[in-house]
Amino acid sequence: MGFTNEQLERYSRHIILKEVGIRGQKKLLQSKVLIIGTGGLGAPAAMFLAAAGVGTIGLVDFDVVELSNLQRQIIHLTKDVGKHKVESAKETIAEMNPDVNTVVYREWVNSSNITDIIKDKDYDFIIDGTDNFPAKFLINDACVLLNKPFSHAGIIRFQGQTMTYVPGKGPCYRCIFRNPPPPDAVPTCKQAGVIGVMGGVIGTIQATEAIKYILGTGDLLNGYLLTYDALNMEFRKIKLSHNGNCEICGENPVITELIDYQQVQCRTN
Repeated sequence: MGFTNEQLERYSRHIILKEVGIRGQKKLLQSKVLIIGTGGLGAPAAMFLAAAGVGTIGLVDFDVVELSNLQRQIIHLTKDVGKHKVESAKETIAEMNPDVNTVVYREWVNSSNITDIIKDKDYDFIIDGTDNFPAKFLINDACVLLNKPFSHAGIIRFQGQTMTYVPGKGPCYRCIFRNPPPPDAVPTCKQAGVIGVMGGVIGTIQATEAIKYILGTGDLLNGYLLTYDALNMEFRKIKLSHNGNCEICGENPVITELIDYQQVQCRTN
């Protein structure tokens, strides 16, 4: 695979990095990342992955752009209000980087379709940009069963958290949070609010994890939960342990098929 003069210029700041170089940029252009949710987390993640030259980006979302989204979901513009988020995001990515093939899935993820979506392009890395617990557990379980690495994240008010799962190398989301809380036990961003830039901070970290995984460089948040308190401008990196009794990745897993804990409507942060 050769580079055009335009590509050499576009990715020049990557190519001069010893951790990337020509070989690493080729890896990025040949890689495939699936982003579930094109909201507050998925929007900045998609934009930075597209700018970085990730060759195939899959976008999953059935929601449409609302005016209240624009305070944080920066991949969408005012003219996009009423448009399906995946289509709006695809248009933005196309204008940003023509090297990127954007694949859209205009649907909610659930136990009947998530496996087919992940297998569709045999994605290398999955980014969870959802804001409800049934979807997060579903994404975790699908990735564990399919041996796919993924980045979890969540944001609310002035706080955010993220962790990375790599198959066989650390705890999964269910190791730390065993089961979803009861419905409505935890408020959503719509109910509690969220500072707009929070998605940018955490979503960009998710994109960074995807890029590092593809390149095989640096230390991932595998085995760690990174939390961010924007009011106090404080990051904390908390060591996590694999749970040998985890119901899906433990020594004697009891979850062998995907579960919908409730009607999953995977609205995004």
